[in-house]
Amino acid sequence: METMTRSTHGISGILRNLVKPGNIEQPIRGEIYSAEKFEQFAAALAKEHKAADQPKRYKLLRPRLKDNGKVLLGAYYSLANAIREERSVSPAAEWLVDNFHIVEEQLREIHEDLPPGYYRELPKLANGEFAGYPRIYAIAISIIAHTDSRLDVEALERFLRSYQAVTPLTIGELWAIAITLRIVLIENLRRFAWRIIQSRDAREEAEKLADELMEIAGKRPEEVLQFVTQHLDKRTEFETAFVERFTCQLRDRDLAIAPAYEWLANKLQERGSSIEMSVETEYQLQAVAQVTVGNIITSMRLLSTIDWRTFFESVSLIDPLFSKDPAKIYSKMTFGTRNRYREVVERIAR
Repeated sequence: METMTRSTHGISGILRNLVKPGNIEQPIRGEIYSAEKFEQFAAALAKEHKAADQPKRYKLLRPRLKDNGKVLLGAYYSLANAIREERSVSPAAEWLVDNFHIVEEQLREIHEDLPPGYYRELPKLANGEFAGYPRIYAIAISIIAHTDSRLDVEALERFLRSYQAVTPLTIGELWAIAITLRIVLIENLRRFAWRIIQSRDAREEAEKLADELMEIAGKRPEEVLQFVTQHLDKRTEFETAFVERFTCQLRDRDLAIAPAYEWLANKLQERGSSIEMSVETEYQLQAVAQVTVGNIITSMRLLSTIDWRTFFESVSLIDPLFSKDPAKIYSKMTFGTRNRYREVVERIAR
């Protein structure tokens, strides 16, 4: 907890060193499918995926996972400091801070359950955007994207059955689905956390600038326009969070502030936008972040409660075949014994 004493600006600096400037990665979020369309999508995805026979090179997930952990930890400290200093943060930021112990637990479980040898054995994709990555990773990305990170066991089972109706997955891949979903949830949370930090920094910058502007308006109103031009004219981007907070601070203030409001409105108009559009977009972004971050945390909790042994056997293609033995012995065996049978099948397959 000693690190909690670091200044917020210091933490933000650390985060900027971890994330390349201008590298605004989009959240893992796509169209939300109905149950039927979700299964159809799984079958289409299975047709699209082509596994490499013996890939000489493949993409590693561990370096990115390690980086994600650093970014999330830095975001947590930064936001926790802001809350402790009674500065405003978004609802999504509160979700992250209040539930960070769950995030740490996920990171720990991934570290413990993903030995390098196991990763090497997973089939890799030969084509497409995720060429060189494990096939199960691309599947997990698709699941998270089209559920807005809100997982459901039954929907997950149906998806994997539909996928395997076209392309069977290996025993190793089915066991890896739990840890891979965790990896993708962490990845998505990292992307939202970085956006949350950027938005908060933009809002704080806007508040500081608005305070200075109001002070000038009270003492030297003739310098208001000059002040705004000096501080904002060379700005390459007007983030929606900045515009929302800046205009919120200036609205309904002294008439001396009006030139600053008008100047910003004209600048945004030149860029095909407006104050109203920027404010509405910011509110939408905050609402999306709150919902999705909440979904991520909820799904992390769910993944820790699922009986993965039962789940595995519900989607395995091997178990229904073994269960057809004439003496009906296989289904009466203990899980450990059934698993030894499956291990033999894996060895033969290799």
